[in-house]
Amino acid sequence: MKLIKIPKTIKVLSVTILLTTLTVVVMAQTGDGAAGIEEATTKVKSYFSVATKLMYAIGAVVGIVGAIKVFNKWNSGDQDTNKVAAAWFGSCIFLVVVATVLQSFFGV
Repeated sequence: MKLIKIPKTIKVLSVTILLTTLTVVVMAQTGDGAAGIEEATTKVKSYFSVATKLMYAIGAVVGIVGAIKVFNKWNSGDQDTNKVAAAWFGSCIFLVVVATVLQSFFGV
């Protein structure tokens, strides 16, 4: 099998044509950026109430698990019950505050 040698000028010309074609295709795809941003904002706002409810549900589950852990530590007489209770309570408060702050930040 014999290899065909392609001259350097043809290689350069073909790469130039390819890059020019790609540039035109990419420029044609950009369109109106503002419309894309508006569409993304609308989608995020539509999912936000569901995400907030999900964060509240996660906070409730974390609170129940924390309450059970604290109750078990309290019944077994552990000395660090207050520390564990504060940590679990703080995590629940954090989830609720984050959900509320994100709601007000996005204006939903």
